[in-house]
Amino acid sequence: MEDIDKLIKETLTQEEAKFYEGLEEQNVIQMLGGLFQGKNKWIMYLMNVMTLVFFVLFVYCLVQFFNTEAVNELIKWGIGSIAFLLGVSMLKVFAWMQMDKNALMREIKRLELQILSLSSRITE
Repeated sequence: MEDIDKLIKETLTQEEAKFYEGLEEQNVIQMLGGLFQGKNKWIMYLMNVMTLVFFVLFVYCLVQFFNTEAVNELIKWGIGSIAFLLGVSMLKVFAWMQMDKNALMREIKRLELQILSLSSRITE
């Protein structure tokens, strides 16, 4: 794999090689940081605020659930707890899907550069 990367870098211009370096595989922390870049970073900020609000409401419902005696109240607070916990979970799944999408886009760009590199070698 490293030999292929070296071969590709040799055939690319300096600007393309710099761009190719930026497409390296990222760890989880770098992927999380990548969520807050680009055109749709505002939606990730909104999703994080909503996740925090849902989590606070989940904790409130959970505390109320354990502080009540009536069965009807137990059911209401229990359903509220489950609903807010599901909301937090769905927002986290959305964030993980965005991270996966970004990783796929990075790989597609790497493939495009590899195709460009190979096509320039073929025409030579």
